[in-house]
Amino acid sequence: MNQTFDPVALDKLKSRIQALRAKTIANGCTEDEALSAAAKVAELLDRHDLSLSDVELKASSCERKVYETRRKKRIPLDDCIGAIAQFCDCRVWREKNAAGETSYVFFGLSADIEVAHYLAELIDGAVRAELGRFKTSVDYARFRHQERHLANASFALGMVTSIARRLVAIKAGRDQANERNGRGLVVLKTSVVDAEFDKLDLNLRAQRSTSRMVSKVAYEAGGAAGAILAINPGLGGTPPRSNPKSG
Repeated sequence: MNQTFDPVALDKLKSRIQALRAKTIANGCTEDEALSAAAKVAELLDRHDLSLSDVELKASSCERKVYETRRKKRIPLDDCIGAIAQFCDCRVWREKNAAGETSYVFFGLSADIEVAHYLAELIDGAVRAELGRFKTSVDYARFRHQERHLANASFALGMVTSIARRLVAIKAGRDQANERNGRGLVVLKTSVVDAEFDKLDLNLRAQRSTSRMVSKVAYEAGGAAGAILAINPGLGGTPPRSNPKSG
């Protein structure tokens, strides 16, 4: 298939993402600023999709974009990666390199995987930043030394679970808005991505769901951190900023 996206429009979108990445990640922004930027990119992505005709979408080819974790062990983002892919109408799977380090491979339309990669980077950084702040809190100080590994994991799990739920809910709202505009974009894009994905003939294994011990206090603290992040994109305006947190 030939890529028929307007190259100028796509280049503008990618340039905007690069500018936001430089501002929100390299300069150590707050998680609110990072996810407000993510909301803006989602808005730009929707506008980009709505500018394409059905013929252009059907004729579009798919690409891959890899997010490197540079870690061998499971990271918190793992529990949010599926929601990110759903948010961006693309597929995702995990791979390991020769060194045993995990990476996430996004597969879909060019603009979608660009945004998915950016979201993964944003959320990964936001969780690490919030966990760092949690470690300076009064609640964290109450954990005994031998309990802190569990507290760290519980906080991160609570936060990414909260973010994943919000991404899914926000995506449903975006899809409804697009349907009201008379465009079945999701169904159309899914059919394109599924057809291209099937051609890859990958032998992917489903990941088993395992039960985990959690600290209720730390998990709820992480959930609260994820719940107030500014990730509420709207097609008509700038996403609201959340109130600064104490503590």
